[in-house]
Amino acid sequence: MSLESFHVIRLIQQQSQALGDAIALEGFEMAAPWHQVSWSNFDVITSKIARLLIQFGIESQDRAVILSQNCPQWTCADLGLLKAKAVVVPIYPTSTLEQAAYMVNDAQAKLVFAGDAEQYAMACKLVSQCDSLTRVVVFDRTVELQDLQNHCHLDELLERELDSEADSELERRLADLNLDDLLTLIYTSGTTGEPKGVMLEHRNIASMVRQHDQLLPFTPGDVSLAFLPLSHVFERGWSFYVLCRGGHNVYLQNPMAVKEAIVQVRPHTLCVVPRFLEKVYSAVQDKVIKAPQARQKMFSWAMSVGHKQSEVGQGRHKASLGLSLQWKLANKLVFGKLKQVLGGRLKFMPCGGAALDPNVSAFFQGIDVPVLCGYGMTETTATATCNTLANRVPGSNGQVLPEVEIKLGKDNEILVRGDTVMRGYFNRPQETADTFEDGWLKTGDAGRIDADGNLFITDRIKELMKTSNGKYIAPQRVEGKVGCCPFIEQVAIVADARNYVTALIVPAFESLEVWAKEKGLHYDSPLELLRNSHVIAHFEERLKALQSELAGFEKIKKFTLLPDAFSMEAGLITPTMKLRRKMIYQKYSQEINAMYGR
Repeated sequence: MSLESFHVIRLIQQQSQALGDAIALEGFEMAAPWHQVSWSNFDVITSKIARLLIQFGIESQDRAVILSQNCPQWTCADLGLLKAKAVVVPIYPTSTLEQAAYMVNDAQAKLVFAGDAEQYAMACKLVSQCDSLTRVVVFDRTVELQDLQNHCHLDELLERELDSEADSELERRLADLNLDDLLTLIYTSGTTGEPKGVMLEHRNIASMVRQHDQLLPFTPGDVSLAFLPLSHVFERGWSFYVLCRGGHNVYLQNPMAVKEAIVQVRPHTLCVVPRFLEKVYSAVQDKVIKAPQARQKMFSWAMSVGHKQSEVGQGRHKASLGLSLQWKLANKLVFGKLKQVLGGRLKFMPCGGAALDPNVSAFFQGIDVPVLCGYGMTETTATATCNTLANRVPGSNGQVLPEVEIKLGKDNEILVRGDTVMRGYFNRPQETADTFEDGWLKTGDAGRIDADGNLFITDRIKELMKTSNGKYIAPQRVEGKVGCCPFIEQVAIVADARNYVTALIVPAFESLEVWAKEKGLHYDSPLELLRNSHVIAHFEERLKALQSELAGFEKIKKFTLLPDAFSMEAGLITPTMKLRRKMIYQKYSQEINAMYGR
């Protein structure tokens, strides 16, 4: 089929006509009418939003902002804007006013959709700082609005009567849909420097949908839980795919409630980042350690069986009746209970954002919950390579998509070419030119490709740390190993130009306090707990075990336990949970120097 037939608006319109009263969108624990939106109503709502936008004066390729937590209204606004041929600019609801104002002014956005009271308050400030903004539309109808004509609730707008001119203009724009139209500007948060607006076209999304069709066992009616932010290309791109293929998308406004949501929603799939999987893995390992020896032996046996059975599925181990029977028993006694915690009907979980530790990956494969690690970035419309059910190599990011090319350049930098690669950076012709080399996108990531074409990410080229002894260290590798500990919430290692590796560690206080109570430790504050010699010895033992697979020069020699988490508010992590190392090192320079005797 031609790529034109994969235009996201056309595909979703086809699903609306075919699926009618079936549920398309669901707001987890949301009130009516947004708790469930049928396919037919989805089409009606998005078309009316498009007509409203036209009536408000939004022209083809004008920019508009969505500033909200995940919810069905987010996607309805998104599709309504796209039907009007506008360009969507998603902004993380956790962004600072300064960051949001920069994006609005750079994009010259005319309208902002805001989620709740907090986001509406920011939208009002943006209007005062951004001359291009002329209108604010609020999703939450309980929010009290300022007495201004151009501030309104989405629910109230959807009840308005519209003039016929908007109808005819929408028909004209829908008839003029073009894959070369700009679909979105996604501002990369970046770990350094100002955010850049990545220009993605309808062609990029259409190509992504067509290629995913060839790789993934997603079927109409499958339920996907959207808990990663829609402001990011990963969840938003995946949500496009889910809807283009007739799926049922469930929106989680509070990502901290994902544990409860998974049990209730019982999704067939959900996008995850490595940290989510590390937490599940560490929680299981912690329970196993505390279990009676007989249960520990049963778990160890079950995992051994699970790994062998997983390898059978990959064609790397010989099938046998004995193994099949053992697998059924292991699944009944051990794995079934673990899978129920994850809803009980997961078909696969796409995973991206950072490297996943091979031990964590192997654990999920062993319990028959396929984690499909992929590699990509905003500039490649998320996925450039991915694992599939038929090809899963622990530690790898899978093979290249059918219509994408990758190769390794200087310093093993991963270069990408294909229809999913961005048009460029908005208003930044020089930076766009600098990012491409002979038509190949320079990713800034280093990797290697094995004989079977599987890509392995080694690290960010700019983040490689060189010790004073001349050894190169990939920080994400070390942090991935250590992050599997149930007592560690966050970790940032220090090694560049130093003669040994140290770490700033934010403990998982809930687990640590339970452990301290079991040990009979007394303390009056979190800081006093972290300075307790028994706690420090406990972390030393944990680190020793966690780093057993690392080379001597990679291992953390000293560490400092921190009472406060790395947060977006403090500017220490990006909205996608990546560390802003420069800011962390500045904030904790005194603690770092102390670990090196300065």
